[in-house]
Amino acid sequence: MWYFAWLLGFPLAAAFAVLNAMWYELMAREDDAEPVQPAKPA
Repeated sequence: MWYFAWLLGFPLAAAFAVLNAMWYELMAREDDAEPVQPAKPA
């Protein structure tokens, strides 16, 4: 029955790693972004 732990645990750990990387990229992009300047009226 040990294979059930691998069958469920490995994809769960991989999904967590992917989501963690996506979250890191999202937060890094927001930190590096320049502040948005409001458009000047023409």
